[in-house]
Amino acid sequence: MLAAVVWIVGAALLWRTSTVPGDLTLPKLDPRHYFGAADLARAARYERLVRVDFILSALASIAALLVLVRRAPRLARNTGLGPIGAGLIVGMMMLIVLWAVNLPFALALRGWDQHYGLTRGSWIDWLVEPWAELLGGVAFVMLQIAILMAFARRFPRHWWLPVTPVFLTLAAFFVFVSPYLLAFGVDAPKNPQLRSDIQRIERIEHVERTPVDIEKVSDTTTQANAFATGLGPTTRVVLWDTLLDGRFTRGQVRFVIAHEFGHIAHKHLWKGLGWSVLFAFPITFFLAQVTRRRGGMGDPGVLPYGVLVLALVNIALTPAANVVSRRFESEADWSALRATRDPASGRGLFQEFAKTSIEQPNPPSWAYVYFETHPTLMQRIAMTEAWKTRSR
Repeated sequence: MLAAVVWIVGAALLWRTSTVPGDLTLPKLDPRHYFGAADLARAARYERLVRVDFILSALASIAALLVLVRRAPRLARNTGLGPIGAGLIVGMMMLIVLWAVNLPFALALRGWDQHYGLTRGSWIDWLVEPWAELLGGVAFVMLQIAILMAFARRFPRHWWLPVTPVFLTLAAFFVFVSPYLLAFGVDAPKNPQLRSDIQRIERIEHVERTPVDIEKVSDTTTQANAFATGLGPTTRVVLWDTLLDGRFTRGQVRFVIAHEFGHIAHKHLWKGLGWSVLFAFPITFFLAQVTRRRGGMGDPGVLPYGVLVLALVNIALTPAANVVSRRFESEADWSALRATRDPASGRGLFQEFAKTSIEQPNPPSWAYVYFETHPTLMQRIAMTEAWKTRSR
């Protein structure tokens, strides 16, 4: 009971927003007033296949894990290694199988993006370039398996209590060092006008001396994006160079910068870790209880079953995670409106996203629940209209 109370209090504190008015009501807008019929139809076609591809990929992964659940115990026995060594072999096999199963869907999506002009570069580069990042991810998963199995064998019933904070610490460390992983692919802004805009918005958002970097992605994609990353002294904003290729106006770029500074000003990166803490303990407790009947997570043959359980839990919790993410994004949009006082640029930015990223302005409700980490383009445009009405 006490744990439930603590969880509810923690969730309530993390849910609070100090920016978006509590009584804010977004106007109902007609997408046809902001987007052409051809753009709406094009976005609907593009997004339809993307969603189907994602769903089929998820189903293929679940099917592969079901096969591995049956095969893994024999594989673990035949390795001739100790439990943790066998667990690492089983874990490596899982990663290889899941990669192979998902490769056709990744190829299909890449081809679809190329058909719509969203990607650049050769297919060989697309296959080869991610390997360094992929190998780093494999090493990280192997470390997690070793830690989990070591604790699960030492504390069969209560391993989740020490493992969860260890994993959360690793996650926080990864967020902290992630800007360093980008260091060789980014440059400081060279345009004096852009630097001036950054400094002005920093002062308004009260995030002075927050570094802003430009990441070159124009050789691989035509899409535009920006993000805030890091924690504490490593916090920074990264703009893709495609945002600065002339398709977006100066006001629209300022709006993007203000949006990302809004994430930092309102501590969304820290709050994201807070939500991770709230969800991590119940999830690992549930995993421990479910897998205990099969021998527990200390048994290398049970690992695929545990991953299957986590995959299904992730599917079940995705709508809730998306609600939290959309909450953060809405607050950052409102913060950008307050900082720039330029709703026209905000509206133009969201209209342009329908072309540069082929976003569907008003997706189906089921897709919104399961796929959208941001408010829809129409919701974001409606927010600019609501801000304009309140500021008169």
